[in-house]
Amino acid sequence: VQLQASGGGLVQAGDSLRLSCAASGLPFSIYAWGWFRQPPGKELEFVGAISLSGASAMYAASVEGRFTISRDNAKNTVYLQMNSLKSEDTAVYYCAADKRFGVMDRREALSYWGQGTQVTVSS
Repeated sequence: VQLQASGGGLVQAGDSLRLSCAASGLPFSIYAWGWFRQPPGKELEFVGAISLSGASAMYAASVEGRFTISRDNAKNTVYLQMNSLKSEDTAVYYCAADKRFGVMDRREALSYWGQGTQVTVSS
């Protein structure tokens, strides 16, 4: 199983960025997908997740209304659209997967993790 996250970079506050996570080696459509992040010197934190069907999503309060998760089952890829970026969004971002949408905000419960992609927002 491989989860390849990409799309990170250095942007200015107020800019937008879209992260991608391409998956292989697992049946993408039967998994819920999520994003976590780890700011410098801080713990890993939940960002958001999308259900198997894509009909439901949940977000951390800190990103609600600014970030949007979507999935493309045909491309085995999940996306994180990040708008109105703030300096506090600076972090390494990770994608993760599990068959249970209800546990997607619990990092210890998830089955698969990708490598991180760095997002740096300058103020």
